[in-house]
Amino acid sequence: MDAAASQSLYPLHRCKTVHLVRHAQGVHNVAGEKNHDAYNSYEFFDAHLTSLGWEQVNNLRKHVKASGLSKNIELVVISPLLRTMQTAVGVFGGEAYTDGIGEPPLMTENVGHSDHPAVSSMNCPPFIAVELCREQIGVHPCDKRRTISEYRNMFPAIDFSLIESDEDILWESDVREKTDEVSARGLKFLEWLWAREEKEIAVVTHSSFLFNTLRAFGNDCHPDIKSEICTHFANCELRSIVIIDRGMIGSSESTTNYPGKIPRGPDVPSEAAD
Repeated sequence: MDAAASQSLYPLHRCKTVHLVRHAQGVHNVAGEKNHDAYNSYEFFDAHLTSLGWEQVNNLRKHVKASGLSKNIELVVISPLLRTMQTAVGVFGGEAYTDGIGEPPLMTENVGHSDHPAVSSMNCPPFIAVELCREQIGVHPCDKRRTISEYRNMFPAIDFSLIESDEDILWESDVREKTDEVSARGLKFLEWLWAREEKEIAVVTHSSFLFNTLRAFGNDCHPDIKSEICTHFANCELRSIVIIDRGMIGSSESTTNYPGKIPRGPDVPSEAAD
C-alpha cells in the first residue's frame, strides 16, 4: 500500500479542530422553499428562527452535550445575524438565565418573537460575532443585519467588538456578492480562525457561505471525501473538520511534545543499551 497516497501526517500543534454549524430553520427558509422570490421580501429582514428551528436547536444541543463536544469547545464564532446568534446561543450557551446572576445573559427572553427564555452566559465558552462569516451579502433582506446597538440589547454577553460599524454598510439592495467573492472571504475567515490561539472552535454560519468556502478544498482527496466536505449543509447540521497549517502560517508551540534527555547525560553506546 502506498501510504503517501492515502494518509498524511501533521504535528498536532499545527492542527485546529473546527465544528461548523449551519443555522436552524428560519422563517425565510420556509417561504423561500415555496417561492424563491420570497428571499427578496423585506418581510424576512434579518430572519428569525421558526418554532421548528428551535426544535432543531434543542436536538443539536442534546447531541453536543451527549458527544462531549460542549466540554471541549473553547470559543463560539458567530455570523452577526439574528438566526445564527439564536442558533449559537441555543446550542452552545448556558442554561436558562435567572435574575440575580452577576453575569449578563447571552440572550434576553423572547428575542425574535421566539417565546424563548433568556439564556445564561455562565458555564459556556465565550461568543464572538465576526462579519467575515456572514451569509452571501446583498439584495436579500434576510441577509441584512440590524444595528449592533440593537443586537447588544438582545445578546448582552456576545462580543461585538470586532465589528467596526454600527450600521450594516456591507449590504446593498441592488448588488449581490458573487460566489467567488464569498469563497475569497471564506478563505480569509479561515486564516483569521487559524491565527486564534484556541484549538477547538465552533462556527455558526450560513449555507451559501459554507458551501462556497469549502468547495475550495478536497481536490486532492478521494471523490467521496470531496463530496463529504462540500455537500450543502442542512439546517442545524454540524460537521467537524480539522484545519492544517501546511505553510507555517501559525507560530503555536506544542503543549504535548516532550523534548527528552531531561536530565541530560552521556549517551550509552547502542550496543550496550537494552
